[in-house]
Amino acid sequence: MLLTADGIQPDWPAPPGVRALFTTRVGGVSVAPFDSFNLGDHVRDEPLAVAGNRERLAALISPARPVFLQQVHGTQIVRLAPHTPDGTVADACVAHVPDVAATIMVADCLPVLFAHASGTAVAAAHAGWRGLVHGVLEATARALSDAAGEGELMAWLGPCIGPQAFEVGTEVCEAFVAVDHETAAHFWPLGKGKFLADLPALARRRLQKAGITNVHGNDGSPAWCTVTQTSRFFSHRRDAVRLGSTGRMAACIWID
Repeated sequence: MLLTADGIQPDWPAPPGVRALFTTRVGGVSVAPFDSFNLGDHVRDEPLAVAGNRERLAALISPARPVFLQQVHGTQIVRLAPHTPDGTVADACVAHVPDVAATIMVADCLPVLFAHASGTAVAAAHAGWRGLVHGVLEATARALSDAAGEGELMAWLGPCIGPQAFEVGTEVCEAFVAVDHETAAHFWPLGKGKFLADLPALARRRLQKAGITNVHGNDGSPAWCTVTQTSRFFSHRRDAVRLGSTGRMAACIWID
């Protein structure tokens, strides 16, 4: 992970002209519990602070414009255009023009960035456990291939809730195993119907089965965990009950 003053720059062999950035919670103007670089406008933060933070992100990736989606834990994909408005309902997006950045907001869910080997199209997907089960990564890969044609796809997994912190119920484990029995290896029983789940490993498994083996980023180690890295990342699971809410980070990918 390449941590800079502006956020995390993915360390992956992206094609020339493909740029990406994952923001941290550091460097904005919001006050606690949204301190300080909160990009979510739906989490009870001061609207002027959110607007200021979004302007800062736009300046960081200029001339591309980040398009902020209304994410609903689904599998809907949108192909971005220069006029695509913020608030478009989707959980993944494809960008094939240099004017816009495919952008996903997270605070425990897994952001997955995609690049086509040609460098002519990129994509970003919001992968919580529901999205993974229902095929958001596969749908995003198909949409990216539709936009750019034949060619290898590569993926980068950003920070998310780590396997040491992601406690789920039996229904989550059963949902994955019903689709792919071998995913049982990524759940560890805690007793009383509870499991620890390895979200990055589950995503890698889905990508591998979709034929995407050029995968980089989050390996499930503690440095990538949004829950335990309190000074670096927002975490809904860690903070929502204790503090009432938490901020959102963004994963952006665009064509220069």
